[in-house]
Amino acid sequence: MKIMQVEKTLVSTNRIAELGHRPLLVVAEKQGGTPMVAIDAVGCVPGDWVICVGSSAAREAAGSKSFPSDLTIVGIIDRWSAEDQAR
Repeated sequence: MKIMQVEKTLVSTNRIAELGHRPLLVVAEKQGGTPMVAIDAVGCVPGDWVICVGSSAAREAAGSKSFPSDLTIVGIIDRWSAEDQAR
């Protein structure tokens, strides 16, 4: 699992059918870090700190072992700041 921050929504109108209408979000582990695309399974908004899972856990969390996801958001962190990340 990774702690990441939601940067923005990613709009993609042309998708493979397996993705359905699940929201896609751009997330990063820290400000200025490498942006990644995650499936939003919990209803986040930009600025939220979230818990993400990858690999087979990401596919299962998104709904199916055959789901084409390598990163899925599974939780919203209630209290977390950039200062907490530095510790």
